[in-house]
Amino acid sequence: MKIPGLNSRGLSLIELVVTVSILAILAALVLPSAQMTSKRLKELELRRELRTVRTALDDFKKTYDKAVDDKKIVVSMNKSGYPETLKQMVEGYDFGGAINYKKKFLRRIPVDPFNPPKPGEEPQWGLRSYVDQPDSTTWGGEDVYDIYSLSEETAIDGSHYKDW
Repeated sequence: MKIPGLNSRGLSLIELVVTVSILAILAALVLPSAQMTSKRLKELELRRELRTVRTALDDFKKTYDKAVDDKKIVVSMNKSGYPETLKQMVEGYDFGGAINYKKKFLRRIPVDPFNPPKPGEEPQWGLRSYVDQPDSTTWGGEDVYDIYSLSEETAIDGSHYKDW
């Protein structure tokens, strides 16, 4: 039934309020899910970067040990066979001529997704040397045996990123 003089082309206030309420509820449900997905992706990236560097460190050690076995490098008492810095993994190492070139183990130093560098700075990681304790937060400086995240944040599973 049409009432004369009323314009029936627009929305009523109740229809508008119901629509906005439904959109607000949907947004409240989607936003935490999106934030969790973002954090999960960063965690996957951190695990991948840690695995990449740790694998490269192990490859460096294997190549060093092979050069020692082939008598291309003289064993030193204070040398563990791990690189002195992460930068050395990018720049390359010649292993006493065991290889005809400086062998590189990383193309670049990976970035910690939870501790990104400021513009113009190099990526920062926590470092441990071969003689450091497994949970040490100070680097002995002799070599790079392991790396860890400098982030103080807690992971989705309740652990700390610095303990990965």
